[in-house]
Amino acid sequence: MPEATSHVVGKPDSLKFRPLSSVIEMAGKAKFGSGRTGERATQGPPPPAPATDRPPDFAAPASPDFDLAIAQFLDYVRVEKGLAANSISSYGRDLADFGRFLARTGNELDRLSRDDLRDYLASLYRRGLSARSVARQLVSLRNLFRFLVQEGRVPSDPTREVDAPKIGLSLPKYLTAGEVDALLAKPDASSRAGRRDRAMLELLYATGMRVSEIVHLSWDDFEPNLGVVRCRGKGNKERLIPVGKSALRAVEAYVREGRPKLAKKPGVPFLFLNQRGTRLTRVGFWKILAAYGRAAGIQTPLTPHLVRHSFATHLLERGADLRSIQLMLGHSDISTTQIYTHVMKERIKQVYQSHHPRA
Repeated sequence: MPEATSHVVGKPDSLKFRPLSSVIEMAGKAKFGSGRTGERATQGPPPPAPATDRPPDFAAPASPDFDLAIAQFLDYVRVEKGLAANSISSYGRDLADFGRFLARTGNELDRLSRDDLRDYLASLYRRGLSARSVARQLVSLRNLFRFLVQEGRVPSDPTREVDAPKIGLSLPKYLTAGEVDALLAKPDASSRAGRRDRAMLELLYATGMRVSEIVHLSWDDFEPNLGVVRCRGKGNKERLIPVGKSALRAVEAYVREGRPKLAKKPGVPFLFLNQRGTRLTRVGFWKILAAYGRAAGIQTPLTPHLVRHSFATHLLERGADLRSIQLMLGHSDISTTQIYTHVMKERIKQVYQSHHPRA
C-alpha cells in the first residue's frame, strides 16, 4: 500500500469526533492554506443553491463511524488523488447529505443495498434536484464506496448496481467575435485597475484558462519570448498554453505600470492584485467580469466559463483540431472537449436555415 494511504489510515484518532463541517474545512486548508480554501479548479464562483439542493447546515452524520469514514475518504482524495479544495468540499457536502439520510433511516454503511441507494436517489428527486445534481451525488457515493471496499471497511460496493440518471445534452453558450471585441474594449487602460482588468480579460479570452487558474498566476509563469504561460490546473497538473501578442502586451503593460501601484507590500507573488494589494479572488474576478459584460451591452450574464467556451468555440470555427483544444483547456478526457463539435453542428444548421433559399 502506498505511503500516502498509510498516512490516511493513521489519522482517525485526530478526526474521529470532529463535526464533518470542520473536517471539510480542514481538508481545504491543508491543501492550500487558510487563505486559499476552495480556490482551485472551479468553473467560477458557485451561485447560491436552493435549500433543497444543498442543505446550508452540516448536521451530525449517521454515526461516529460514518464521520470517521468520511474524514478518511476526504483525506485520501486530498493526499493521494491531489483533488482541489473545491472538489473536496463538494464531496463533503454530498456525503453529509447522505449521512443525514442514513440517520433518518437508521441504516449503516456496511448493510446498504442497491434498493437503499435507490431510495436515497428517489428522495433527491422528490426534493426537486435535477438529474445532473443526482448524478453528481451518485458519483460522490461511487468514489466513497470504492475507497471503503479498498480499505476493507465494507464487504461490497452497492453503487455498482445503480444506474446513473440520464442527462440531456446541454450545449455551452458562447460570445460572438463582436461581443468579445466590445468586452475587451471596455477597461480604461489609463487607470491602474483598468490596466489590470484589460490584462485579465485579454488573458482569459486568449488562453481559455479557468478563473481559479488565472488568479493564481505569477509573472514568473510567463515566457514572453516563447509566447506561452505555464498553468496549474485541476489536480495540480501543469500545462503550457500559447498566449497571443495582444494579451501579452496587455499583461506586460499591467506589470510595468499597473501592478506596482496596486502592490501595498513586497513579497506577494500573485500577478493580479485587488485594491488592498492582496491576491484577487475568484469572486472578485467574477464581479469585475460581470460588470464589464453589462457595460459592453452583452445580454447573456457574463461568467468566466462563458468566455472559456467562447475561446474553444472560436478556435474550432477557425480550424483548430480537437486534441489541441483539449490540451489548452486542460481536459483530462477528450469526450469533455467533444461537446464543442455539437456547438459547431448547431451553428452550421442555423447558418443553413437562415441563408439557404430552400431551407
